[in-house]
Amino acid sequence: LTVVAEAGSVKEAIDQALSTKPDVVVMDVRLADGSGIEATREIRARLEKTQVLMLTSFADDEALFASIMAGAAGYVLKQIRGGELIRAIREVGAGRSLLDPEVTKSVLERLRKGKTMRDEKLARLSAQEERILTLVAKGHTNGQIGKELKLAEKTVKNYVSTILSKLEVARRAEAAAYLARHTTTPGSQ
Repeated sequence: LTVVAEAGSVKEAIDQALSTKPDVVVMDVRLADGSGIEATREIRARLEKTQVLMLTSFADDEALFASIMAGAAGYVLKQIRGGELIRAIREVGAGRSLLDPEVTKSVLERLRKGKTMRDEKLARLSAQEERILTLVAKGHTNGQIGKELKLAEKTVKNYVSTILSKLEVARRAEAAAYLARHTTTPGSQ
């Protein structure tokens, strides 16, 4: 790994990313002059191949959702150890999504409390696609989903592609965040 630039503000982060075109940007959720989430949105809009790993001090599921919807591929807490941070950067750089286990736990608790779908994109999903999306949101791999639902891994991969298309998102993590954002607990409306 090579650090090619550092920035302390939204403007600096965007400018440095545009000039260096890094494989991965490690972005703080809170910057001196604003939100790292906004910087992430701008960087991802202009540098499609650059991945963003969000780094934050607090387990905040709303910031997690906003980060993923802005295009971040990963979200970890600052308490992460050095070796784990390097692994996270490599995972994100390889095109995989990575969510901090503590934050993921809080998101999953929200999902487990029961959900009522109230979004037209989610309504497009078949029952099987809903089952697969729920397992994706729990962090299951295609292989694990295939075993649980007795489907070939390639079939699961095809389902996931269809789900991403129907939800108009690009990543599994975005689909999981979309599900969590667009479901409610019974009686909460």
